[in-house]
Amino acid sequence: MPLIHSVESGTGPVPIVFVHGFGCALNDWEQQVAHLSPCCRTVAVDLPAHGVTPGMAEGCTIEGYGAEVAKLLWSLNLPPAVLVGHSMGCRVVTEAALQAPAHTAALILVDGSQFSPIMGPVMKQCFASEEGYRLMVHGMFTDMFTAKSDPVTVAAVVARAALLPAAIGVRLLTDLLRYDVGRFSAALASLRVPVMALQSTYSNETRERSTLRPGQSSPFLAMLTNAVASVSIEIVADTGHFPQLDEPAETNALIERFIALLAECSGQN
Repeated sequence: MPLIHSVESGTGPVPIVFVHGFGCALNDWEQQVAHLSPCCRTVAVDLPAHGVTPGMAEGCTIEGYGAEVAKLLWSLNLPPAVLVGHSMGCRVVTEAALQAPAHTAALILVDGSQFSPIMGPVMKQCFASEEGYRLMVHGMFTDMFTAKSDPVTVAAVVARAALLPAAIGVRLLTDLLRYDVGRFSAALASLRVPVMALQSTYSNETRERSTLRPGQSSPFLAMLTNAVASVSIEIVADTGHFPQLDEPAETNALIERFIALLAECSGQN
């Protein structure tokens, strides 16, 4: 399979690689790329079957996506990079880091979550028909925004998700459940690089989403803290699942600060 589509901008000693979530694309990171590329080399990717990267259902797995990102890191011969993943992309960058450790400096996990086993029968029922899948995805994505979200942005993101073929979407969501229940925690525990969680929402066991406040935790953050002892957690308060779209200035500042701390630590060693 050809390497995934990517767009590079800027120059700098520490590359930043941006990986989108389920039903999304690399343009979710436009405001981060615009802000960071004057001082950093940025690479934004379209995962298989997303954006302009082709893909078939059988190749759409978290480990497979991680392998594609790892191949891209190798092909670009990047020095150790900061891998930034949003939502599903949190799992993808975790796998990429494990498969390409020499090219990974750190991870930033943007509003990650973890599917509960009780979602298995719920998803099976929804996926019994294509319309059930469509209704599930529409509900998921409309629930990812708040009243302060830009309506044009919301409409564009929801419409884009609806374009993902049902065969791809069902395969990916099923694999997300499999990965979260059976591998995610252990994969995170295997990381040997700094990790920051940039969290804005909490999803309960049935995927109902709520915003977070400073100091508030969630089962996902508890799992992450247990798996990665040195994880840094930052809360983007009272916003939706796309802080990079809804609160770009705060998101950019948190990413910049984390990268600056990495540079300081590297300079001390």
